[in-house]
Amino acid sequence: MSQQAQGQAWRVPAQLPNALTVLRLILVPVFVALMFVEPHEGFGWRLAGTAAFGLAILTDFFDGRLARRYGLVSDFGKIWDPIADKALTGAAFIVLSILGELPWWVTVLILVREWGITWMRVVMLKYAVMAAAPGGKLKTLLQAFALLMFLPYPIQETLEPAPVWYYVGWTLMWAAFALTFITGVMYVFDALRLKRAADRDAGSGDAGSGDAG
Repeated sequence: MSQQAQGQAWRVPAQLPNALTVLRLILVPVFVALMFVEPHEGFGWRLAGTAAFGLAILTDFFDGRLARRYGLVSDFGKIWDPIADKALTGAAFIVLSILGELPWWVTVLILVREWGITWMRVVMLKYAVMAAAPGGKLKTLLQAFALLMFLPYPIQETLEPAPVWYYVGWTLMWAAFALTFITGVMYVFDALRLKRAADRDAGSGDAGSGDAG
């Protein structure tokens, strides 16, 4: 087979990354429904919900990787990929708080940061599209690992002395909590920088128009 034929054989459909993003959004209500079938007695249902959550997280890994590797990055992906991430992890935080397994103040503070930054990125569209920063991706990954420790079984219901996974789960959760706010501050500074640059460019354009007149 020629190199050209091999390239055609391995060509990735242009809309595949966006399709994975949409699939992640679809998996959110599926995950929530499975978690509430028998949340305290039905370990199998919670495990199924955790599996749906894990599958959705995998789509996040693959859509970004495919988009970057094959040059398929799109404005749709830049906007909807982080929204899908926040819908998924936000749903998981809310589920755990409703079940009484994670303090509500943790969930509320994280959601305020997550959706506040998402709203800010939408507002910033009139200046530039703010792609997800590496720190933001690390934050999402850390949140995912922390949530995967909590979702299959109530982490509070432990034996004495508490097993290692109990401490691992809470360590990951607090690390994710801290990184969530650190990256939030970074996004705010990035937005201010982009706005200043856009205002400076606009000012230069106006000055240029005046000189031409």
